Amino acid sequence: MLLSTVVATSAQVAETSRRLVKIDLLAALLGQLGGDEIETVVAFLSGGARQGRIGVGWAAIRDAGAAPAGEASLEIREVDAGLEALSKVRGPGSEGRKRDLLRGLFGRATDPEQRFLTGLLMGEIRQGALEGILIEALAKAARIDADRVRRAVMLAGDIGRVAHAAIESGSEGLEQFDVRLFRPVQPMLASTAEDVSGALGDLGEAAFEYKFDGVRIQVHRSGDDVMVFSRALNDVTAAVPEIVEAARALPGRDLILDGEALSMTPEGRPQPFQVTMRRFGRKLDLERMRAELPLSPFWFDLLYVDGQAVIDEPQARRFSALAGLTPQIVPHTVTADRERAADFLREALERGHEGIMAKALDAPYASGSRGQSWLKVKRARTLDLAVLAAEWGHGRRHGWLSNLHLGARDTAKGGFAMLGKTFKGLTDEMLAWQTEQLLKLEVARDAYTVYVEPKLIVEIAFNDVQVSPHYASGMALRFARVKRYRTDKSEADTLDAVRQFGVGA
Repeated sequence: MLLSTVVATSAQVAETSRRLVKIDLLAALLGQLGGDEIETVVAFLSGGARQGRIGVGWAAIRDAGAAPAGEASLEIREVDAGLEALSKVRGPGSEGRKRDLLRGLFGRATDPEQRFLTGLLMGEIRQGALEGILIEALAKAARIDADRVRRAVMLAGDIGRVAHAAIESGSEGLEQFDVRLFRPVQPMLASTAEDVSGALGDLGEAAFEYKFDGVRIQVHRSGDDVMVFSRALNDVTAAVPEIVEAARALPGRDLILDGEALSMTPEGRPQPFQVTMRRFGRKLDLERMRAELPLSPFWFDLLYVDGQAVIDEPQARRFSALAGLTPQIVPHTVTADRERAADFLREALERGHEGIMAKALDAPYASGSRGQSWLKVKRARTLDLAVLAAEWGHGRRHGWLSNLHLGARDTAKGGFAMLGKTFKGLTDEMLAWQTEQLLKLEVARDAYTVYVEPKLIVEIAFNDVQVSPHYASGMALRFARVKRYRTDKSEADTLDAVRQFGVGA
């Protein structure tokens, strides 16, 4: 199939707001696919590449500078092969090799195809083809019940694999997607509640648990055979021998457990996430790291026990069964009382944890889903920072100043110290407004960035402060996102205010 066919369908899907029309368009396209094209096209329609993150930025795409082709000739398989080659470029001279590969790929693409590929590489495909719509389109193309396809995607954690099986083998192809030992299940995810009152308002009586900032693990055990998988479903068994030993010590024979691996200080407080993550580094002196950073598992869910999947059981029943297996469970309480829940949150924060989770007692384990059955309640962390510069956007944000350079006042040295960049949380209205305001404050620019007087103050929410070698301050905000502009303020917070959050806290 030609890439142009996918690009045209994507454009048609983006142009309509009617759900059934989107489904019909996507189903017609999926019905034309076969073989190794299926997973590639499904990934494209989902807004990404089959290879995941390619490691190509806007600068590399810009520098490739290829004129568009006059007519469509690029095949899907050729695009996939080009992206595969890009994903494997490493080492000295890699930027030049990536630029050459991009130039070769983009030089064969028409103008609409170039724009589509740019959006794909930058994660900015906006066509309104959410996974739910894609699942229904796949069900229609393969003539399979949508609920069955939806469950298969939930358990496989990969709509491309499910699409391949459904289109090639029909309903029988989906039989392979069930909970099985040593095949990792996509983890259930949480949405956010503003506070415990909001969580209780949504859930009623709920199970509350400490929210650790450790490493999510899924452990599969059959007898003495144990495998440990990360949140991304990678096999990390070799890096965590103490987790393997803990799993082997549990009663029963066959188990799949969901939990968190955490490194604790000698005083019993959690190490920062960055510290725990050292145990999962590529170059690992395991014996030394195990001695310096021992890991402990804290289990919070049970997915499979002695030959039977229990993901469809209510949360309360799964947790009760888990508590019967091991005392090493996450601290836990069940309540509908706001004061008691607030006290539990306060206790978790005082012990150095991120916050708490609120879970619906009757909810099944919705693998891969970020619904409203699990809600995280965390300490609010915000800073009022100055915008030091902004980069021109691309794709959907073309023509607007988008990626903000954020700084805090450095009272010791004078001026501002940069803490990172973000474009997260910006609405179209905010992009338009900030572009107008920042251009009024412009002091210099290059081809991609406008530098401004640090007079515009923005409230930034973030998860924590991490060590960073990239900035003179030695710090960077983790998961920074814009909450609002503080037009009522003329002064940014100081570096001392940033340090109060604690690096890695």
